[in-house]
Amino acid sequence: MANTQMKPVASLLLVLNFCMFVVVLGIGGWAMNRAIEHGFVIGPSFELPAHFSPIYFPMGNAATGFFVTFALIAGVVGAASCIAGLNHVRIWTADSLPGAASAATIAWALTLLATGFACKEIELHIRNSRLRTMEAFLIILSVTQLLYIAAIHGGAVRI
Repeated sequence: MANTQMKPVASLLLVLNFCMFVVVLGIGGWAMNRAIEHGFVIGPSFELPAHFSPIYFPMGNAATGFFVTFALIAGVVGAASCIAGLNHVRIWTADSLPGAASAATIAWALTLLATGFACKEIELHIRNSRLRTMEAFLIILSVTQLLYIAAIHGGAVRI
């Protein structure tokens, strides 16, 4: 990969994406912890309530459980793809591109899936400020992750 003009752009997007994925993981972890601590309590008779859902979240709306679950998965895979991308940006050869590009593409696909649930949660209206923040971060991440994929492919020129 002789074209090093895109390397600073890819590096900046990589650091930005990693920081945003860490924020998504932090807020998602808080939401998951709150759901575990304040979810349904099953009594000694072990009978589940009629409206029991295994992804019930005491805050937010009906889409919150799906949104938080997929946001956590997208955050973990996205942070891991940033680590793989760091290796690619450090080496910046055509041999390291396929691994970084495929990891980034999988992370982008999962981010888009979580963004879809974020859009559904926005449509249903009932949510708190932390969930709104996570929605905004995922919507922004779906764009910046795509720009990162374009940047590392833009530098892929074989001599």
